[in-house]
Amino acid sequence: MKDKHSGHGSDDAGLVADDNMTIAIHFTLRLEDGTEVDTTRGKRQAEFVFGDGNLPPGFEKPIRGMRVGETRVCDVAPEHAFGPWNPQNVQLLKRADFDDQDALEEGVVMSFADPTGGGELPGVIKSVDERQVEVDFNHPLAGRTLSFEVEVIGITPATTH
Repeated sequence: MKDKHSGHGSDDAGLVADDNMTIAIHFTLRLEDGTEVDTTRGKRQAEFVFGDGNLPPGFEKPIRGMRVGETRVCDVAPEHAFGPWNPQNVQLLKRADFDDQDALEEGVVMSFADPTGGGELPGVIKSVDERQVEVDFNHPLAGRTLSFEVEVIGITPATTH
């Protein structure tokens, strides 16, 4: 049986993005209206080990099977990205509990102590009145379908530690 490997001279020519591979990518994330949310273009590439859980499933899945030099664009639904927007993640807090009263403006992102002891939790101020502050603890991209453009730059077998 003949080997159909087309040798491009590069060590990673035959490798595809799959479990236990270190994948180097450039990506751009956009909202439904085309607004760019995040990108590695013009910056340092992103690297992750396929299947390590660092990338939400909706971003990892379209990369499986890609080869170096390939680019793919796909839409990622909220449940496969940053989750659905959850009304239970919007909390009303007492205004008197805030040290910096001047910072309380709609749209401001503040850090809060995570009640589960997990460090800091970002929250977006939704509204402010004399007595209370409405804070949204949902991820800013929760509930959004995102356009994910990804280019595979490099693939190497992951080294085990």
